[in-house]
Amino acid sequence: MFPIALGELVQLFRNRSVLVTMFVLPVAFSALYIYLHETVAVFDLGAIAAILLFLVLAMGFYTTTVTTLAARRQNLFLKRLRSTAASDTRILSGLLLPVTGVAVLQVTVILTVLGVVAGAPSDVLLLVVAVVTTVAMMLCLGLATAGVTNSPEHAQVTTLPVLIGTMAVSGWVGFTGTEELTIVKRLLPGGAASELVVAAWNGGVALADSLVLLAPTLSWVVVSVALAARLFRWEPRR
Repeated sequence: MFPIALGELVQLFRNRSVLVTMFVLPVAFSALYIYLHETVAVFDLGAIAAILLFLVLAMGFYTTTVTTLAARRQNLFLKRLRSTAASDTRILSGLLLPVTGVAVLQVTVILTVLGVVAGAPSDVLLLVVAVVTTVAMMLCLGLATAGVTNSPEHAQVTTLPVLIGTMAVSGWVGFTGTEELTIVKRLLPGGAASELVVAAWNGGVALADSLVLLAPTLSWVVVSVALAARLFRWEPRR
């Protein structure tokens, strides 16, 4: 697994388009939101934290996951790896470990900067739980989307529904709360996760009540894994 991960990490830093998608855009938007909070006090910290989380995980992590798997399938690298002694799980883990590690590092740095310049979260442990479950959800959604993505170019189309959807939901939940349309907001991918981030940052919510919000996010993980198991292909379509 680790030799695969090392090789993938080298390829990751050689790909300029991936670097832009995964580093420049999320960091630029994150800096903008942090600047807006510093200049316009009406922006809610918890909402900003939720939006920043999905900016990194949707725009960078999720799209890179899909593009990477589609590219490795197209150049038959997946097929060659599968002919080795490595199991399917170890192959996918090796391919996705670098991009996952980079995404977690990005989220950690950006949320830490937000906490330093604007105010620390009320419940750091709950925030960590929210980030970990959200990373798992976006990773599994990436695996599922890769199953219907024929090429890296095709990924620009297939990733749009989840990319736009999760970012829109995070902003919707972050800035409007869940007092209205509660069930709808929580069931949408990213809705419950965003609410959990807001609760962790702003406080005022009991821990037991917050942990209930894990259920919708973990349900999306289960659904995505089931879809990935059914749709994921190791060779290009003929």
